[in-house]
Amino acid sequence: MSDSTLANEQDTLLKLLAIEEIRQLKARYFRMLDTKDWDGFAAVFTPDAILDSGAWTITGSATIRDRVSASLEGIVTVHHGHTAEITVDSPTTAHAVWAMADELHAGGNPEKGLTGSGHYHEEYTRTDDGWRISRSKLTRLHIAPLPGGFHVAIPGDN
Repeated sequence: MSDSTLANEQDTLLKLLAIEEIRQLKARYFRMLDTKDWDGFAAVFTPDAILDSGAWTITGSATIRDRVSASLEGIVTVHHGHTAEITVDSPTTAHAVWAMADELHAGGNPEKGLTGSGHYHEEYTRTDDGWRISRSKLTRLHIAPLPGGFHVAIPGDN
């Protein structure tokens, strides 16, 4: 085996490892969000991360944690990510598009909440603690309110 072939195979293995680590990171994002583990949720982001819902933008992992946790207080959420298209750009950067579906249940009679679907467009940075989300933008294709309607207010929005 030539040195260049070996180098190409090693590069491919490192990219596949990075892709799997990013898949695990996104799975942790969904689990932390749905189980309301807010410190774990903040830990999936870089300290200067940007979270953009299309309706609002939040900067910084601590601010993301605080504002998302306040907005989802008392709401049961279920999030699913599917069919990730992950591209490793360099040893320390990557980007992806994830198809997603979510449910938010806020109780009431009739029940308030929604089901939705769309895509996460994300950028990742490899840190000393592993891969982290540095930018996440949610684009929605469909939102179906439950019979009681629904609106998520992000505390601190004007």
